[in-house]
Amino acid sequence: MIPKWIEGLNDEDLNFIKKFILASGSLKEVANLYNVTYPTVRLRLDKLIKKIQINESNSADPYVSLVKQLALQDKLDFDTAKLLISEYKKIEKEK
Repeated sequence: MIPKWIEGLNDEDLNFIKKFILASGSLKEVANLYNVTYPTVRLRLDKLIKKIQINESNSADPYVSLVKQLALQDKLDFDTAKLLISEYKKIEKEK
């Protein structure tokens, strides 16, 4: 069975994680592998962390699931997704 947090990751994300692990977690080494700067790799890692966090928080609510999927597909940024879900939950509690 595939863990829930992996389901929202694409092949490129999984390849990045593999390289990160093989580099013993060295962002500097991963930057060298990709021929990019350290800050670029750091941003990529931060984005992956947010993807995993969103995918881990499971919800049966169709609206929340839609917002999470939009964020995972890069159609909505993670901060906006969190805000939309938070505001939606406030409204639902008031009902």
